[in-house]
Amino acid sequence: MSRRASGSVASAAFIAVASGLFSLMIGGPCGAQVNPDKHSTDVLFSSSLDSKTPAPAITEQPPASPQVGEPTSDWHFAVSPYLWFPGVHGTIGALGRDVSVHATPGDLLSNFRFGLMGAFEARYKRIVLPLDLMWIRLEDDKALPFPNLMATKAKLTGSELLLTPKIGYRLLDEKRIKIDALTGFRYWHFSENLKFVPSNLNLNFSGSQNLVDPLVGGRVQLGLTPKIVANVLGDVGGWGTGSQLEYQVAGVLGYKIKPKWTLQAGYRYLSIDYRNSNHGGTVVYLITNGVIFGATIDLK
Repeated sequence: MSRRASGSVASAAFIAVASGLFSLMIGGPCGAQVNPDKHSTDVLFSSSLDSKTPAPAITEQPPASPQVGEPTSDWHFAVSPYLWFPGVHGTIGALGRDVSVHATPGDLLSNFRFGLMGAFEARYKRIVLPLDLMWIRLEDDKALPFPNLMATKAKLTGSELLLTPKIGYRLLDEKRIKIDALTGFRYWHFSENLKFVPSNLNLNFSGSQNLVDPLVGGRVQLGLTPKIVANVLGDVGGWGTGSQLEYQVAGVLGYKIKPKWTLQAGYRYLSIDYRNSNHGGTVVYLITNGVIFGATIDLK
């Protein structure tokens, strides 16, 4: 083949390739006609809108599920049953007569007949609502060495009820430390019943005392390890409203056996100084202190 013929073939191939590229640029991938007066961006939109290829379906992603251990609500609830084994010492009296009181934990346990102890807490975001309840009933009977009383024995029953609702605000809410400021009141109820057997001289006696003290206090929770938690709390109140003064301090160490179960052990100290001259000069100055065991169950 001559040089002139080969040159003609090369020229024809070049023209054919150039014409194909030009037609692709003008028609686009779908052969859409483009108005030459429009901008290049209009070419892209026209090519996309006129395409007969179906657009990919848009599927909604399901909402992310909460991770394990992540709170699912702003409300949280916990219940904490416990057993307190205290000793008691102090002074009680009436009608101008006082008597010293001293009872060991063993003494109280031997005369224990019934009791209910526990705490409940609700929390909404940083608002905390703890409630503490303790009710015990003690009973004892002794033979009498006084035959002239025409009674062979005396039976004494006493009960004590403490109800302490509080409201507070979580000042610090970190993973390793939490601090709450609390206020509320403590309701005290004492009742006594003395019965002689047989009761020929009608010497039986029963009485009760009730008082309410406003309180202020606080609580600190420390996460020592992922499984060990320490709680320290305290409150003080009275100031002549019900009692002259009352105060409480407690420290509890907890161990998490499950994510929602914590076993606890610690020490609790509670003091009250109550004096009322309008009811026979009643005096109740008691210190109740001893070890405490319990568990906390996170309900939500």
